[in-house]
Amino acid sequence: MYVVIEGIDTAGKSTQLDILAKKYSNAIFTKEPGGTQIGSKLRQMVLSAEANSKLAEMFLFLADRAEHMQEVVLKNKDKIVISDRSMISGIAYAQNLPLQTVIDLNLIATKSVLPTHVILLKLSKQELEKRLSSKEHDSIEARGVDYLMSIQNRMEETIKKLNLNYKFIDASLSIDETSKDIEDFLNE
Repeated sequence: MYVVIEGIDTAGKSTQLDILAKKYSNAIFTKEPGGTQIGSKLRQMVLSAEANSKLAEMFLFLADRAEHMQEVVLKNKDKIVISDRSMISGIAYAQNLPLQTVIDLNLIATKSVLPTHVILLKLSKQELEKRLSSKEHDSIEARGVDYLMSIQNRMEETIKKLNLNYKFIDASLSIDETSKDIEDFLNE
């Protein structure tokens, strides 16, 4: 299985990944961007805003994705790989290009390997506002609620367009309810 957990900031990905790490101790846990040695350097370049062009930034993410696919996912195809984010986030955040163009570029980077299971933790606008109000914002969160909701909508659109095996989960559920929904989906 190649499982990805997706969701906008504050949706609860980290919490659910910690729970999965306890349940699937033999799984390979990774993240995008930054799940490889080169990927962590590329991630730093993006986070420190070294690229002035949004297009250059997207290509840094694609380079990270290609390396991640080669070094983590494909090398462990006989195991369970669980990833914090994937090409779905990459496609959603590259809003300056048409959806199909970004999908095509990501399919090149991933050698057309797609996740077997996608979990999208979804927040309502009200829940997102509540969660953001109680924390300090990083550079992505500082772009605002409407921006993050548009990212979430593009994630959902991407998942459906790629015809992936997915489960959308209301991220305002309790941690235990969310965890059970994820577990049920992975055991189907």
